[in-house]
Amino acid sequence: MPNKKSALKRTRQSEKRRLRNRSRLVSARNQVKRLIKMTDKAEAEKLLPDVVSRLDKLAQKNIIHKNTAANQKSRLVKFVNALS
Repeated sequence: MPNKKSALKRTRQSEKRRLRNRSRLVSARNQVKRLIKMTDKAEAEKLLPDVVSRLDKLAQKNIIHKNTAANQKSRLVKFVNALS
């Protein structure tokens, strides 16, 4: 356990940020899963911009790497385009 006040505060801040980042990542992952399970192309096309936006935001805030976000977006767009 840290002894200095600044170290204690930094520990509290880090824990809050970790939990916030984790919840954002999990909600984005759930949204991606929901999109992949879709079979209707029209619904998938409606949801795709929201998912892409969320992935971009995660990459912007360094929760995920920007290349990871780009790979996931590309995979999702290919999936939606392949739906009939």
